[in-house]
Amino acid sequence: MTGDSRIESREGNRLTDVPGIAVGHYHRLDDDVVLATIDDPGEGWATGTTVIRLPAGSATAVDVRGGGPGTRETDLLDPVNTVRGADAIVLTGGSAFGLAAADGVMLGLEESGTGLPMDGQGHVVPIVPAAVIFDLPVGRWENRPTAEFGRRALDAATIEFDVGSVGAGVGARAGALKGGVGTASVTVREGPARGLTVGALVVANPVGGVIDPTTGLPWGSDDLDVHRLRTPTQLEVKRLAELTAKGTVLNTTIGVVATDATLSVAGTKRLAMAGHDGLARAVRPAHSPLDGDTLFGVATGERTVAPDDAVDVPPGMDPDTAIVTALCEVSATVVQRAIVSAVVTATSVAGIPAYRDLLVSAFGPR
Repeated sequence: MTGDSRIESREGNRLTDVPGIAVGHYHRLDDDVVLATIDDPGEGWATGTTVIRLPAGSATAVDVRGGGPGTRETDLLDPVNTVRGADAIVLTGGSAFGLAAADGVMLGLEESGTGLPMDGQGHVVPIVPAAVIFDLPVGRWENRPTAEFGRRALDAATIEFDVGSVGAGVGARAGALKGGVGTASVTVREGPARGLTVGALVVANPVGGVIDPTTGLPWGSDDLDVHRLRTPTQLEVKRLAELTAKGTVLNTTIGVVATDATLSVAGTKRLAMAGHDGLARAVRPAHSPLDGDTLFGVATGERTVAPDDAVDVPPGMDPDTAIVTALCEVSATVVQRAIVSAVVTATSVAGIPAYRDLLVSAFGPR
């Protein structure tokens, strides 16, 4: 079967709480998909693509911390380079093969005239950075996203989008559990960034685990209310602890953290850098030599801080230092929550156990 992002709506607590951003998924998932092993090539489809469409003028940056990244156009986002931002960001399965999904996004944006203007005849070059997860053993190795996946995900982009085992998260695994797509957002209520919003969308596919095996709860369980989780039974905790580790160490957690603030590209990169603090809180271990952990930062410039909320900064320093510092603190929080969101909303695929099925009592009465 195939899927797009118009399936389900959740009010708030999502990346698209940052105005102007839209998210679309496209995936192929067979009911009888089979995991590949050393002796079995696997069967069926279980992979997909997620596209984050950005408003014009957004500052865009990236921070890569994993030792085995699969990326496209990330050098372009260095603050020392000329182009200030992207038109869309692609998160996709398929390992390096899946980078082909960005071609379909570029062509779709070009058709609508979206991209970097190059002349007076209307020609544009869309800026579409991308990052991949390694999900090739989930299903048949040769079944991976193509340009069509990217184009369909772009066409499905909307404010309302589904989470869990969808889009780029269909074939994702998180430690011994099913991974997926998760999201979260926070609007700052006080301080120098008052009124600004930070949101994140993450595809959780880490080598490390996201659940504390001694408690059966996500690492840093201070956010239990956010995810509506309860303490699971001791029997369920024991079952979780007995799960064997998955058979591959080629993985990645990738995502986007965005704000409606007006920031420089350098300030936006700080947002992405701080997001990795949240990744390290939610995944243990994180940033391994074979993970490709990559977070994109986006500042849409939809809002500025009111003059009466401005904070004096010593002369010679960036006047936005206090704002960036406050936003970075929130960035770590929303990335952590988005990773947990991905795991607790995921459903089992190809026999990879889902958290919600193993620890039923953690969700309270159904």
